[in-house]
Amino acid sequence: MTPSQRIFVALVKPLYRLFLSWEVRGKENVPRSGPLIVIANHVHVIDAELIVFGVSRWIIFIAKEELFRYPLLGFILRWAQAIKVSRHRDMSMTREMFRQARERLAQGAVIGIFPEGKRSYYGKLQRGKPGLGVLASRMNVPLLPVGIAGTEKIHGRSWLWRRPKITVNIGKPFCLPRATSRQQRKVLADRVMGEIAALLPPEYRGVYGKDGD
Repeated sequence: MTPSQRIFVALVKPLYRLFLSWEVRGKENVPRSGPLIVIANHVHVIDAELIVFGVSRWIIFIAKEELFRYPLLGFILRWAQAIKVSRHRDMSMTREMFRQARERLAQGAVIGIFPEGKRSYYGKLQRGKPGLGVLASRMNVPLLPVGIAGTEKIHGRSWLWRRPKITVNIGKPFCLPRATSRQQRKVLADRVMGEIAALLPPEYRGVYGKDGD
């Protein structure tokens, strides 16, 4: 972490404890050093912060390119060292994203990915994006699955005094084989999402649940 990132964690984490009732399970599964890719479900804008606080290592998230266009949000993302990814199959940007991710991982950093590609506002898992599964497989480093339950309750104003219950459940690291075909990319994406689904209560598993909805 940079000095400013350490200050951010020291100041903001206690505030989350004040306004939220949240717990972290599985912290013993987090490698204390070395390159790592964190994969998690995505429901609320605070998910990234909760994962950073739970994993206790700074995480460089891969974020949509259009988010960098907003002045304040773009400044925050650059400060957080986020890596841009294009949703419009811009090959030059995709190559640059791969280059930056490889470079950071070679330095022992932690990369964060939300494999659904966008937030699920109702809390249920959506189908994982094959491209992000490919990214994870090409990096040849362990993946750490994280399941977040409860952040869908943070809306309006009433949550401020209700202190919604949130759980950050960290699974065991695993590795993916390299994908060489479209079908293999789909299989890898489902494997990634299955690892996340296993860390969530049944009602959050969505398309990866028993009934597939």
